[in-house]
Amino acid sequence: MYYPEELVEEIRMKNDIVDVISGYVRLQRRGSNHMGLCPFHNEKSPSFSVSQSKQMYYCFGCGTGGNVFTFLMKYENATFQEAVQTLAERAGVNLPEVTYSEEMKQKESRRTKLLAVNKEAAKYFYYLLRKQEGAQGLQYLRGRQLSEETIKKFGLGYASKYSDDLSRYLKHKGYPDELLQEAGLCTISEKYGIQDKFWNRVMFPIQDSNHRVIGFGGRVMGDGTPKYLNSPETPVFDKSRNLYGLNFARTSRADNMILCEGYMDVIALHQAGFGQAVASLGTAFTQGQAGLIHRYTEQVLLSYDSDGAGVKAALRAIGILREASLVGKVIHLEPYKDPDELIKNLGADEFRKRMAQAENSFFFELRILEREYDLSDPDGRTRFQMEAARKLCVFSEAVERENYIEAVAEKYRIGYEDLRRLVGSHAAKEGLAKEVIRPRSGIQKKNTPGENAEKAQRLLLTWLGEEPGLYKAVRNYITPQDFTTELCGQVARWLFEALEAGRFEPAAVISQFEDEEQQREVAALFHARLAAPAEDKKEREKAFHDILVRVKTNSYEYYSARMGSDMEALKRVIEGKKALEELKNTHISLD
Repeated sequence: MYYPEELVEEIRMKNDIVDVISGYVRLQRRGSNHMGLCPFHNEKSPSFSVSQSKQMYYCFGCGTGGNVFTFLMKYENATFQEAVQTLAERAGVNLPEVTYSEEMKQKESRRTKLLAVNKEAAKYFYYLLRKQEGAQGLQYLRGRQLSEETIKKFGLGYASKYSDDLSRYLKHKGYPDELLQEAGLCTISEKYGIQDKFWNRVMFPIQDSNHRVIGFGGRVMGDGTPKYLNSPETPVFDKSRNLYGLNFARTSRADNMILCEGYMDVIALHQAGFGQAVASLGTAFTQGQAGLIHRYTEQVLLSYDSDGAGVKAALRAIGILREASLVGKVIHLEPYKDPDELIKNLGADEFRKRMAQAENSFFFELRILEREYDLSDPDGRTRFQMEAARKLCVFSEAVERENYIEAVAEKYRIGYEDLRRLVGSHAAKEGLAKEVIRPRSGIQKKNTPGENAEKAQRLLLTWLGEEPGLYKAVRNYITPQDFTTELCGQVARWLFEALEAGRFEPAAVISQFEDEEQQREVAALFHARLAAPAEDKKEREKAFHDILVRVKTNSYEYYSARMGSDMEALKRVIEGKKALEELKNTHISLD
């Protein structure tokens, strides 16, 4: 649906971009901006900048940028209309009522339809759990000691024992077969026709960070296989960008997250008061999920099963957490298998105690490694120490590596200098030593006149974005027509019009562009880092004056080359020449 520009702008202005993005990314104030780790690419050092004054974001690492609408569209994979609706609801702005015609229904986004059918399926599963056919499922959940409040909080349900029950219900509601198949709720074949993906299972709706149902997990009742079944990936369900329980965990006030293996572990921990628990979605923990966690915390407590498979999964997760610059620790659950079992037997206070005593992940790795060697035997001890030295090479930062070398040497009674030399030897053998960066030759590619012109125009827009008060000093010499590249010209027209009216809203300019690449470029214009300002005011004024002259000179040359019989171009050339001569002899004050 089309929303009036005035309404869109009202919604944007009522949603402070720092407040909105803080719900997804951990931001820290740095100077006039807020910085955090970019949610759109993996990085260890924050390069994601959010400007409160400009109401825009920009990543200096991957180049993505925009306003509050474009952030929500990119992060949630939403349409512009969906972003407007979400932010309108957040700000308490009433949108016009929508009456969908058949034509509009056909044009409605596929994503919206998938979310709608998932929501309807979740409601049906929840309903069945409390009917006679769901008695087995409800008995199972109560046997796991889940309260009614917890069952309701997580929207737990039951899929009927009949393999076409959900499909028949949803088709009766008007959802077509192909949509059910695309949502991963059923399969269609010539032999069996349409069959539900989930039947005779307790159902766990999987929600995104905004509590929208994007998929399902189901545990079979009885001896059927597989024991746990999960939705396939769909346009709304990307396992690598979601975690079970994250919709609740991200708003917990804990300074860590507890990473579990299964849905029931998460639910049991939340019920026991540990609202920061999350789990991967039926697959091994991924780098994408580690990056997702890093938006909210820097410390992860692993609460995986204590059996062999759980230990193996924990070791894999530790490496992924380290790669994402997260601090990982391991909670010991022995003699119990999982956190749910431990809490049932020893209580929440004991689990809290074990959280406080969680083991450093690197020493957990070494403790598991010990099992492979006989440390009472000199040969076994030597081989263990060699392997420990090799593992110490994972620490790329010298200070961190030295601290671990010292701690390992003390714990395993190894000479510090001996271990340090051994680590250095392994690093050299395995190519872990840093490559020497040789100086480049002094030969550099020269920019073309067109590139130089565009650079000057972009730089002038950046100046005006940083110091909008300068507009009054330049409006008699520079006009939007002097910006001869298409993008700069469009931005200049909107920016000059706004500055002339006494308002400065760079974020509003973004909304004028539909193309994502153009939005990125506009965001880059207003987030470009100007060279460090000179201490001498005269030097700054000279630098700014030079940019004005370059832009005006380029404009004069551009229209002169296109003059011909074009009277409008001729007029601009005459006016441009006069303004350029005046500008060259005019002092522009930055006061």
